[in-house]
Amino acid sequence: MAKRRRGSRSARSRPRRATSHRPFEELVADSLATIPMPFAAALDEVAIVIADEPTEAQSTDGDIPPGDVLYGLYEGVPRTEWGADWIAEPNRITLFRVPLEADFADPDDLADEVWLTVVHELAHHLGIDDDRLHELGVD
Repeated sequence: MAKRRRGSRSARSRPRRATSHRPFEELVADSLATIPMPFAAALDEVAIVIADEPTEAQSTDGDIPPGDVLYGLYEGVPRTEWGADWIAEPNRITLFRVPLEADFADPDDLADEVWLTVVHELAHHLGIDDDRLHELGVD
């Protein structure tokens, strides 16, 4: 299960622009709209969910150190692991609004981090692991 946790940002690939405080859902929609083809086509295979905070199971399932908080989470089977004889399992990217808004009070920083979290989690759906994302500077 792939995850993004608090304090794990290093890339700013999205152009910065003056952003006023906007609804979180709008930031997510804007982030999704910037994903280029053919990667954007993969969004048809993934549900995008916004939750206030991770559940206890989401927080404790995996290698999240105590005190860290998730910004986003990919749950499902990455494309690179699909098999013809598998039963379809829903794929989901969950973005956690409260931790993101708490850590990024500046509207521009929040917009950047939402975008980075969306890209990070979509990459997991495409089969890109955390080590490769780190090499690419998307962590």
